[in-house]
Amino acid sequence: MCDGVRHVFTDLGCLVDDGEPDVADADEIFQVLRAWSFAQERGEDLRLHRDLMKDTVIWNIEQGLTLTGLDVSRAEARRSALRERVRAFLERYEFLVLPVSQVAPFPVDVEWVREINGVKMNTYIDWMATCYAITLTRLPAISVPCGFSTENMPIGLQLMGPQWGEEQVLSAAYAYEQSTEWHTKKPTL
Repeated sequence: MCDGVRHVFTDLGCLVDDGEPDVADADEIFQVLRAWSFAQERGEDLRLHRDLMKDTVIWNIEQGLTLTGLDVSRAEARRSALRERVRAFLERYEFLVLPVSQVAPFPVDVEWVREINGVKMNTYIDWMATCYAITLTRLPAISVPCGFSTENMPIGLQLMGPQWGEEQVLSAAYAYEQSTEWHTKKPTL
């Protein structure tokens, strides 16, 4: 679906290619920082109300409780290196365009996506890696609609820009939305 809107960007005058920054360690960085955050924010809740918590939340808190200050410090240093790699990439490219997540919205009774195109997801948050990898960089990004799945679920596209490039990102998102009018469309039922 996201690849299908490539022409919109070329029609807007963009040169489009398949370049991508190195985000290979984003999963590990995110897992550590998320677990640490869960432990800090919800550790007491786990102690007092474990019986009321979902297994995935318990798992994330317990992961965080095993971390040391050195683990968190290393993850933050790696996040800085990730940000620098992506920032350098965006010196060569005006934008990075990619899916918001690897899957379309799924039924509420599905706790989490366990496999995508034959690739096993190891944790309950792996299915949203394209979103959290971008969030880790703290660079400006926006989600815009780009269509509907065969099940009529919305599909989002992320536009990410350079450091301090909020105005560029918003302008590109606006130009894209005006060209596609996806923001006005509804799924066929």
